[in-house]
Amino acid sequence: MSEIGLVLGGGGITGAAYHFGALLALRMATGWEPNEASVIVGTSSGAFVGAMVRGGALGIGSMIGEGESREAVARWLQERMYPRARPGGVGRWLTKGILPALRRPNINIVLGSPGMYRTDGLEGWVEERLGDLSRGWPERPTVIVAYDLERRARTAFGTDAAPDVPLKRAVAASSAVPVVYEPVEIDGRWYVDGGVASGTNADLVLGSPRPLDLVIVIAPLAATDPRRGHRFYEDMFDRMGRSALASEIERIETQWPAADVLILRPDERVLQVARPNPMSTGAAVPSFLATLRTMRDDLAEPTTWRILRRHLDTDRANA
Repeated sequence: MSEIGLVLGGGGITGAAYHFGALLALRMATGWEPNEASVIVGTSSGAFVGAMVRGGALGIGSMIGEGESREAVARWLQERMYPRARPGGVGRWLTKGILPALRRPNINIVLGSPGMYRTDGLEGWVEERLGDLSRGWPERPTVIVAYDLERRARTAFGTDAAPDVPLKRAVAASSAVPVVYEPVEIDGRWYVDGGVASGTNADLVLGSPRPLDLVIVIAPLAATDPRRGHRFYEDMFDRMGRSALASEIERIETQWPAADVLILRPDERVLQVARPNPMSTGAAVPSFLATLRTMRDDLAEPTTWRILRRHLDTDRANA
């Protein structure tokens, strides 16, 4: 089988639901097991899903627990995603966010800001599902991307250039959305959501020891379809996501001209149920179900299916 890279981008709770739906649909349609990917790069919600994939926990229970209704699932997610914090770290915010942004005004003024919630619940969720693996690191190449507030640069946990850290802690750091969550401290340094650098960080697959034949990118926040009645920030996130991803794909295609790149992103039907708040626990189940419905069309698109047949053992699904 081909050497395959799997890139899982950020997108909040609805983004994680999109990942689960897309990967389960891909597995059902082709017989390919996502954990067979030669390398996985996960950012923010994609970091959580990447950990589930590597831990053999890519299943509906990992996303919704034992909930039997949308309301029960939303409550279950609320407990894990939103444990209250005692906001602190004003000095950290001043030095890591406000002062640098005053010298060079940009959206990064929010970096290091006190958050309303802690990431403890997310760490516990990863440990609950993965056990010992959550306290170690997957054997297969796995990259979890966070953003270092002091260096003002991304950190790729799971690579030689980054500090050793338990998988659950790396996932928490990668998912610490500024303002929403308190930054995560690792070895005396503070980290926030890896999406600050890029919603996908797809170019990190170039660290693979061998050229990849196929790179599958799942990008919840790089949609090309319009979000009807969108709020300004929704369109902004999509534009930023598309721009960063295009640059990353260009680097991949320059270094590996023979590689195929397949991008899966939500269409208008998914966007309509996922918007306007990607962090909404109540939108998780509708987003997941809409993804399953739309993936039937997306994967059957002739160009997409030709790429999948070329690189995946699709006969397993049809046996």
